[in-house]
Amino acid sequence: MFDWLVVGAGFAGSVLAERIASQRHESVLLVDRRGHVGGNAYDCYNEAGILIHRYGPHIFHTNSQAIVDYLSQFTEWRSYEHRVLAAVDGKLVPIPINLDTINSLYGLELTSAQLEEFFASRRETVEDVRTAEDVVVSTVGRELYEKFFRGYTRKQWGVDPSQLSKSVTARVPTRTNRDDRYFSDSFQKMPAGGYTRMFESMLDHPNIKIMLQTDFREIREKIPFRRMIYTGPIDEYFGWQLGHLPYRSLRFEHVTLDREQFQPVAVVNYPQTQDYTRITEYKHLTGQQNARTSLTYEYPTDIGDPYYPVPRAENEALYKRYEALSAACPDVWFVGRLATYRYYNMDQVVGQALATFARIQKSLPEWAGTGRTSLAGLVASSPAHGS
Repeated sequence: MFDWLVVGAGFAGSVLAERIASQRHESVLLVDRRGHVGGNAYDCYNEAGILIHRYGPHIFHTNSQAIVDYLSQFTEWRSYEHRVLAAVDGKLVPIPINLDTINSLYGLELTSAQLEEFFASRRETVEDVRTAEDVVVSTVGRELYEKFFRGYTRKQWGVDPSQLSKSVTARVPTRTNRDDRYFSDSFQKMPAGGYTRMFESMLDHPNIKIMLQTDFREIREKIPFRRMIYTGPIDEYFGWQLGHLPYRSLRFEHVTLDREQFQPVAVVNYPQTQDYTRITEYKHLTGQQNARTSLTYEYPTDIGDPYYPVPRAENEALYKRYEALSAACPDVWFVGRLATYRYYNMDQVVGQALATFARIQKSLPEWAGTGRTSLAGLVASSPAHGS
C-alpha cells in the first residue's frame, strides 16, 4: 500500500510528492495522464536542438525568497527579464502600457507627469469596478481598451471583457515611466537547464514511484493508498455531478524557421485582427545560439486540455458547490490551479503546495516505515504506464 497517491505531476503535485517523500519519509505514487512530468511547464529539445515549451511560454518570477530557496535545491538559474511587445496599429509597442507605448503609438513626446494627465483625460468614471472592462476603462480609457485589451481578452477567454471578473485585467499594470519589463518581481530567472530537468531532480527520490500516461480514475480502485493529493479539475474528481466547470484551452502551432531570429523579444501579443493571441520565440528565453529559430503560435479554444478557469461569477458559484463536496473528503487535499479553480502563477502554485504541506505536517502524524509498497506487479495491471 502507498501512503499517498498524488494525481498530477505539475508544480502542485511534484512539490507535494517531494516534500512528503523527503520530509515525512512516506511512500508516494505520482500519476499523470501525459507522458512526462512537469505539467504545462514541460520543456524539451526539438529536432533543431532548440529548447521549447510545449505548452506555451513559462516565465518564472516571484517576490518570495522562500519559494526561490525551495526551488533552488533542484536547479541553477539563468537571469532573464521578460519583455513583451504588442502589435497595435501596425507598430510593435511595449505591453504593459508605459510611457514609450503612448509616445510611439501617438507620435508624442510626453513626460511621465504628462502621461498621467493623458490617462486622466481619457479614463472613465466607474462607480463599482467589477469587470475586466471596468478595470481598463477606469485606468486608461476606452480607446486604449479597444486597441490593447478587448480583442485580446475576447480571443483568450471566448467572451467579452465586460462578462469577466476584474481579476483578468487587474493582473496587467499600467506604467507612467519607461519600465518595459512585463513583471516587476524581485526574482526573475529561468531554470538554467530547463523546467523538465528541474522537475526530474525534484522527483528523484526512492520513496517516489511515477506512472505516466495513467488516468487516476482507472487505477484508484486497483492500487491501494491511504491518502490523496489531487491537482486535476475538481469537477472531474466528482464525476461532474453538479455540472461542468468551464475551462479555457489552447492549441499550439510549433514552427522552426531557417533564420536566426524572427522577432525582437520572446513574446509578441496580437490583440487586434489575427486568430492567434501571441507568438513566442524561445531562444530569447533560453539564451541558446542556433542558426535556426523556433516559434509557437497560440490559439485559444474551448476544446482540449483545461488550462485556465474562466473567471465569471456563475462559475465561481458552481466551484463553491464543488468546494463544499471536497470538504467532506478528509483524506483528499485539492491543490493547484484546476483543483481550486484559480488562475495562479507558477510561484503561487508552489506557495500553495508548500502551505498545504505545512498543514499536513500539523494535522497528520507520520506513518512508520518508508516505501513499503513495490510497484512491480501493480504497473502491469494499469492500461498505460511509464516511469
